[in-house]
Amino acid sequence: MTTLADIRGRVRTDLHDTDSGAYRWSNDDLDRHIARALDDVSRAIPLEQVGTVATTPGSRDLSLAALTGLIEVEAVEYPVDEFPPAYTGFSVWDGTLSLHTPTAPDGSDARLYYTARHVLDADGTTLPAHFEDLVAAGAGAYAALEWSSFTIDRLNTGGDEVARQYESWARARLTAFEQLLKHHARRNTVRPRRFYVPA
Repeated sequence: MTTLADIRGRVRTDLHDTDSGAYRWSNDDLDRHIARALDDVSRAIPLEQVGTVATTPGSRDLSLAALTGLIEVEAVEYPVDEFPPAYTGFSVWDGTLSLHTPTAPDGSDARLYYTARHVLDADGTTLPAHFEDLVAAGAGAYAALEWSSFTIDRLNTGGDEVARQYESWARARLTAFEQLLKHHARRNTVRPRRFYVPA
């Protein structure tokens, strides 16, 4: 299972920052850039999840607090386990989902289909393996941009062009990262949907 440390190692390799005795970027700095790239990937290619939430008898409102990393609710099935599935209309506001059902729920479960942010930590990741290098590429670009700003008006053993070279490399990597995000973005895929008449 790929962990945050594994991705951090890939970023260091891309940045040629592998001398543990003289790192340019601290682990915390790289972790911040990895988190930013992971957030970008999560918005373009989110984790697809299914969750079950108990309703409250007599209330059409459901709290979404238990849905970790929630980005967007895509569909709601209520009541559950019918065939064909009984999808119902709903609205979401301020962490509360309101069911548009003719009658108030009786306390039985509702099934929510939603997208969520990916996880990447010391225990592993929810990212598909083929998107791990995408996160590393984005993080490397953000780290190099940071370094290009840091090296402006500083004495550089590499010469006066260090900041510009870092920025040029970072911009090229960032452009490639953004193009790959657009290419793989969930909104660019064809997904079957069924319309339903809201209550």
